[in-house]
Amino acid sequence: MDTSHTIHVDVVSAEESIFSGEAKFVALPGEAGELGIYPRHTPLITRIKPGAVRIEKADGSEEFVFVAGGLLEVQPHCVTVLSDTAIRGKDLDEAKATAAKASAEEALKNAKTDIDIAMAQSELAVMAAQIAALRKFRQKK
Repeated sequence: MDTSHTIHVDVVSAEESIFSGEAKFVALPGEAGELGIYPRHTPLITRIKPGAVRIEKADGSEEFVFVAGGLLEVQPHCVTVLSDTAIRGKDLDEAKATAAKASAEEALKNAKTDIDIAMAQSELAVMAAQIAALRKFRQKK
């Protein structure tokens, strides 16, 4: 297989490798907006926000992975996404995500300290991003 037109992509969570393979293109939620990575991209290390990583695989099919934020490292022939939490698009569960979002909203309402508020807001942002990623994934099918 000619790999000059692909880039190796690894998406890794704290628990496991979520995706490893060749891709033509990767789109990720960068801190300043959507990032698009093609083969032979300039080396880069940056933070990513909660959201969907879209991987256009070498065969033309797409893989979606939800990440709860993390780090992105790009080398000319390799992309590595490191996230505490990464979930394959097909494994996302809207009911669970919606319940978690509701409990985060409740925690935010009952928060007494700045730390409680910050933690609830962070959890809420992650769950909202997970639900958005799930809906995006469903539309593609």
